[in-house]
Amino acid sequence: MASPAPPLEHSADGAAPDRLTEAGEQPWKALGYFAIYRLLLTGLLVILHLLGLTPEPFGRLAPTLYVAICYIYLAAAFLAGMAVRIRLLPFHSLVDLHTFTDIVAITLLMHASGGIGSGLGMLLVVSVAAAGLLSVGRTATLFAALASLAVLVEQSFLYLNAPAHIAREAINYPQAGMLGATLFATAALAHTLARRIRASERLAQQRGIDLANMAQLTDYVIQHMQTGVLVADAEGKIRLSNATARQLLGLGTQPVTGATLTELAPVLQKQLLAWRSGDYQEAGLFEMPHSGQKVLPHFMSIGTGNDSLVFLEDANAASQQVQQLKLASLGRLTASIAHEIRNPLGAISHAGELLGEAPALEAADKRLLSIILEQSKRINAIVESVLRLGRRERSRPERLVLKPWLQRFLDEYQRHADCSPGDIHLSVEPEDLAVTFDPIQLHQILWNLCLNGLRHAAAAPPPKLELRAGRDEQDTWLDVRDHGPGVAPEIAEHLFEPFFTTESKGTGLGLYLARELAECNRARLIYVPPPDGGARFRLIFAR
Repeated sequence: MASPAPPLEHSADGAAPDRLTEAGEQPWKALGYFAIYRLLLTGLLVILHLLGLTPEPFGRLAPTLYVAICYIYLAAAFLAGMAVRIRLLPFHSLVDLHTFTDIVAITLLMHASGGIGSGLGMLLVVSVAAAGLLSVGRTATLFAALASLAVLVEQSFLYLNAPAHIAREAINYPQAGMLGATLFATAALAHTLARRIRASERLAQQRGIDLANMAQLTDYVIQHMQTGVLVADAEGKIRLSNATARQLLGLGTQPVTGATLTELAPVLQKQLLAWRSGDYQEAGLFEMPHSGQKVLPHFMSIGTGNDSLVFLEDANAASQQVQQLKLASLGRLTASIAHEIRNPLGAISHAGELLGEAPALEAADKRLLSIILEQSKRINAIVESVLRLGRRERSRPERLVLKPWLQRFLDEYQRHADCSPGDIHLSVEPEDLAVTFDPIQLHQILWNLCLNGLRHAAAAPPPKLELRAGRDEQDTWLDVRDHGPGVAPEIAEHLFEPFFTTESKGTGLGLYLARELAECNRARLIYVPPPDGGARFRLIFAR
């Protein structure tokens, strides 16, 4: 991500200051071009002299002075060009040095060539124009005044010192005045143009900063959105993706730009093609095969091409919100259950116990009485489970190092449950594996899973139950596996439904409550049938 650009400086009235930034490259480039022009000009004059091709009237009045000034001017232009290249002096000092040197050298060349009639005075217009473009304030006007004064002084010198026949041809004050006016007009126009150019550059720079900041902000927002974002082209290749999209698709942190949806999520590619063809009616929920993550996609066209914008929503998070609303309603329902069911149920149980103390009960009556008491206890257990659901407090996640925490849990479980020390095997890899979870709710989940596992694996040889925690490229997980008869496929589909049970004495709320507690911690509890028999429940922790 690009670092934010520094803001422009502004004056008190909100306008940017009228000055060139010496740290900028554009002014130095322009001065470098001007230095190259001066080298080419002086080099051309020297080469023409060496070849004997100096045109008339150059050097007519003072040939020796003309040749000397040409060589001095070439040396000065070369040295000034090197000073620009290595930035020997401040920018504005070099601009002033170039312009002043040009005024002096061109005025002397003009004098050596017979005055203003030689036409060399027009070179002053170029130098003054360059000064107007590169300098600031009224500096360009100052150089225009110096150049005009130099032309008038040169004309006056000819008038006072040149022979009469030469003076009559060389002296032309009206032309000198017109040249001076041209220099002032050039300075004014160049300075005005330079102001507008610098204002445009500042505006473009500010707009560039604003666009860079906006791009940085947009990238930050997209990358930190809770909704996954993908951009796919017409062939299904991914051009852009954020971290949430990669997480929802189970891709971890690996780059996916250039990969195809067919490789990464075939179900999503199928839905995208259906949406593009017009056969897609509504978003279809799908589940990633490896992680069990449920994803809800939405599609949108972007731009004028065939690119598609895909939004991926975490259906588990939406389900969690639904669960919170459901639990709020359930909390109100449990208050009614406690009042409407538990009081009559207590009266029935108490009456049954009193009836059981009667000495003249027949065997059939005792059997019926035992059924009444047994079923009353079962109804009371159901009510207790529902009450626990309704009274469940908000999760308070903590960082837990799994291995010592699980060892303490197993010590407590083995003291209170009917199992031997060798019935449960614990394995954590790596040993410093840590997760974020509410310890009380994790305790409830594991207690329920261990209770179910040992009950179904009662006839299996030790170890009857395995607790195994680990981490792969995508997730951190904890498996609770028993070596019992396993779960039939037709039953596995309903394991987490409330009040579904295969036990005559069960309430059918244990696994449902365990999944609810997992989702409150942004974790997932799924059933993964092991290939070699038994049953395995996997708790996948939040990233």
